Order: sequence, then structure tokens, then C-alpha cells
Amino acid sequence: MKFRENEEAVSPVIGVILMVAITVILAAVIAAFVFGMSSNVDTTKTVGVTAALNNTQHLIVTVQGGGDVGVLSKLNMSVNDTYQSKELTNATVGKSFSSDAPIVPGSHVIVVAHFKDNSQQVVLDKFY
Repeated sequence: MKFRENEEAVSPVIGVILMVAITVILAAVIAAFVFGMSSNVDTTKTVGVTAALNNTQHLIVTVQGGGDVGVLSKLNMSVNDTYQSKELTNATVGKSFSSDAPIVPGSHVIVVAHFKDNSQQVVLDKFY
């Protein structure tokens, strides 16, 4: 008895599996847009700041620019999780502000940008 190998079913089976996979992927993408799943993604804003210690060890933060400086409303600073009372309002390129107290080695400084659309973003997170 001689068996004959039948390879005809290999290609149609693979074709059907690929078609089902493509259909499932397209359905998931369309459902994401229809149900608004993609609208919750926040855009990252671009603002450049520099930070440098002056001769009294106070940290001076200066706005350097970026595409979203026009919608920047203020910057504020926290040192070692303590909010600094100084903040820079109406922040524009070239404006700066400094820390209330000298920065000691090991200090953790965070500068947060607040924008006109009430969003906020960390623009500096550094240990000294």
C-alpha cells in the first residue's frame, strides 16, 4: 500500500488563519477609536530650563525656551519634598528664579511647569 502525501491543505489553512488575525487586529483598532480609548493620552509639552548653583549655593532656575513656552503660566520648585514659596509666574524665555534656601549636597530638587490648560509637568528632577 502506497500513501500519497497531500500538501494542498497547508496553504488554505495558513491563509484562513492570517485573514482571521488581520480581521481581529482591525476590529481592535477601530473599537479603540470608536470608544475613545485613544483620547485619554496626554501630550508631552516641551519647555527647556537650566539650573545652576550660584556662589551662595542657591539654585537659580532659568527658562531657556521650547515649543510650549507660550502656554507656560508658572514654574515652582520643591527641595527635598518641601514646596519652595518662590515661583516664577508669567514665565518667558530668559526669566529666572532662585531657591529660598541654599542647596546642600544630597538635596533632591524638582521643578514643575504649570500650563494655561491647567496641566502640569516635571521639567527638572535632580539630586545635588
